[in-house]
Amino acid sequence: MLYVVGIGAGSRDGMTIAAEKAIISSELIVGYTKYVELLREHFPEKKYSSTGMKQERERVGFALKEAADKTVSLVCSGDPQLYGMAGLAYELSGSYPDVEIKVVSGVTAAFSGGAVLGSPLTHDFAVISLSDLLTPAEKIRKRLECAAECDMVIVLYNPSSKSRSDYLQKACDIVLKYRSGDTVCGYVRNIGREGEESRIMTLAELRNTAVDMFTTVYIGSSETKVIGGKMVTPRGYRNV
Repeated sequence: MLYVVGIGAGSRDGMTIAAEKAIISSELIVGYTKYVELLREHFPEKKYSSTGMKQERERVGFALKEAADKTVSLVCSGDPQLYGMAGLAYELSGSYPDVEIKVVSGVTAAFSGGAVLGSPLTHDFAVISLSDLLTPAEKIRKRLECAAECDMVIVLYNPSSKSRSDYLQKACDIVLKYRSGDTVCGYVRNIGREGEESRIMTLAELRNTAVDMFTTVYIGSSETKVIGGKMVTPRGYRNV
């Protein structure tokens, strides 16, 4: 049995009961090094196997192989479907026909971070990763254009890294073609973990803000506002 488990932001408080049950029932936990370190704090008695970035195919293949004769949890941050390993596990499963796969959903950063800021995702929104390791940069730019033009709230994953330090600035420049510099935006770093920090600002301020891979960025729609110090996107209930 292979569980593909979303562990949320990494704190035990943010993990679903179903995710915890899957991990407890597993004989082996497989995952990216950072996520394994987080879980080891909560489940020190478990056996672990970890790999670094850009080794996703090897990691999933190993988990499937081990799941042929034991119960394995392949862990992902947030939800395992959103930029996680669930899809790849199914893609590679043809070589392991006897392995049953069960996806265990988790709370993705878009929602857990949104709760820190207030309620920016009450209406339609788009989630876009700025990482161009697996997606062509031109396709990312097109998606930003479309989301900005149709006035959806935009949540940005992987907004910056050492090799992509200007990607958030470029993304903001695209959105600024369609939205005011006063548009309400925000970010949350280290969601649910030690060192969590957040800030609400304008789109013009966001453009010149330094972030990292552990930061989730929120760009509001034209209707997003600050209410009581929180970032809120009304859906229109008060107008009914």
